[in-house]
Amino acid sequence: MAVATDVQETYLRMVEKLKEVVPDFELKQKAELVFEINRLKAEKGAVILGHNYMEPALYHTVPDFRGDSLELSRKAAVVKGDPIVFCGVRFMAETAKILNPEKTVLLPAKEAGCSLAGSITAEDVRQLKQRFPGVPVVTYVNTYADVKAESDICCTSGNAAAVVESLKTDAVIFLPDEYLARNVAKETGRHIIFPISHPNGLRSADVLLEYAMVGWNGKCEVHERFTVEDVQRVRQQFPDVVILAHPECPPEVVAVSDFSGSTSAMIKYVERTHAPRYLLLTECSMGDNVAAENPDKEMLRLCSVRCPHMNQITLQDTLDALRYNRYQIEVPEEIRVRAKRAVDRMLAIG
Repeated sequence: MAVATDVQETYLRMVEKLKEVVPDFELKQKAELVFEINRLKAEKGAVILGHNYMEPALYHTVPDFRGDSLELSRKAAVVKGDPIVFCGVRFMAETAKILNPEKTVLLPAKEAGCSLAGSITAEDVRQLKQRFPGVPVVTYVNTYADVKAESDICCTSGNAAAVVESLKTDAVIFLPDEYLARNVAKETGRHIIFPISHPNGLRSADVLLEYAMVGWNGKCEVHERFTVEDVQRVRQQFPDVVILAHPECPPEVVAVSDFSGSTSAMIKYVERTHAPRYLLLTECSMGDNVAAENPDKEMLRLCSVRCPHMNQITLQDTLDALRYNRYQIEVPEEIRVRAKRAVDRMLAIG
């Protein structure tokens, strides 16, 4: 789509796309920022990657590529622009840097962390590998670069089961999301144990004959808030609703939902099906973004919490990242090379 020629044209395009999900006064306020970002992006030859959890006024206006972590990882591997501005959280920008070491990668917020990524360290992974020698480590892409560097392969919520099965091993260490691990264990027919909370420590090889997956007790502070009671209350009021749950939700919530899949899988499900109404159990802004893409479909709202880390990425900060070349992401080369092996193996599986 051609870049708008002025702020008024930018505003009108935003209204056309977002009038049902964003108040008009907000669109008027943000149109100038959007116009200036797109102008400066073109001037600098930059490229903007936007995660599905970005606020609608940003997500639908300035990214050159939009998607979930796997899609954006693929784009980051082949993108031609420089600098790369990653509208997501820090571990995503690190992945872009891992795949593009020669390019400048900018994160619009100084912190933009992640409760899940922060739940495990590289030392934690090293200790697990010592306790379970020879067992391959699958690490969710929602981790920092030094954790990826200790892993055999990365995965996303969309390809986690395929990654686990690709290893063709009796046992696997799956880190760090507890609920995703439980859901993948169920899907792949594996028993799972969490050694950090087990009184016996689980060090022996005998344990792995009984438990085919070793997990970790990390959680997403957004998805862990959804409950079975939430689903039951919604179904009481809207019996014909189709409920979609992200696999980072608790397994009991996934079990009572109609569909579970990655952010991209949920988007495709809504696009390709025709239900009376939908409810997405995931981050709030994603629900708004899906609603904007499907104005002919009724989307219910059950917003437990906006991700406080994704919420740090604003249009103003995105503009400042372009203006001042901030905040630059750096990954030490020794860590980058090892992390890239794990990411490349994930991308090869798809």
